[in-house]
Amino acid sequence: MNRTIAVIDFETTGHSPQGGGRATEIAAVLLKDGEIVGHYQSLMNTGAWIPPMIERLTGISNEMVEDAPDAALVMREVAAFTHGCGFVAHNASFDRGFWMAELTRADETLVSKYTPEFVCTVKMARRLYPESPNCKLGTLARYHQLPDNGRAHRALADAMTTAQLVQRMQRDIAAELAESLGELNVEHELLLRLQAVARPMWTKAVTGYVRDMRRHQQVSLVD
Repeated sequence: MNRTIAVIDFETTGHSPQGGGRATEIAAVLLKDGEIVGHYQSLMNTGAWIPPMIERLTGISNEMVEDAPDAALVMREVAAFTHGCGFVAHNASFDRGFWMAELTRADETLVSKYTPEFVCTVKMARRLYPESPNCKLGTLARYHQLPDNGRAHRALADAMTTAQLVQRMQRDIAAELAESLGELNVEHELLLRLQAVARPMWTKAVTGYVRDMRRHQQVSLVD
């Protein structure tokens, strides 16, 4: 099953929801069959104060979020927009933490429906590009000469850059494994498997993935 991928990025007032941080902006960029097919972006008003250091970093001011939609409304909208997708984020533990925290605040009944597994492009980059100076998003964008999507630390620009990085990863993984496994669609489920194992184990992981997909297809045909 080739699910659409939703690349998620949050801008926030702090490092974690546990430390009192709240979201100020979210973006989601959709990838389908290796192509960018849509996006969602919105500032969000949580009532939280944005410290001057964060305002300088993101360019998002307290005045800007005063007029933004309520955070609960934004989370309901983006949850509907990404429904059924596989999720990806750069440094996914950060974005997943804010996704769960803000969604819970918006409507606890949504959490069971919209609790996705995240692929982390930092983890994937460490495996794929050990020669890169580091795995910061800006560094990887320069390393791969990705397009300039605008100011860093704004949600849509960062989500778009991450989506383009995912496209590059999908091509590189497919090319690396083509000799031993033939033509391969690098889908979200496969990325989840690959990020969980060391690179020397990728061929084995992909072989198991292909076997499971074929078994699933056979069961679907019988049903």
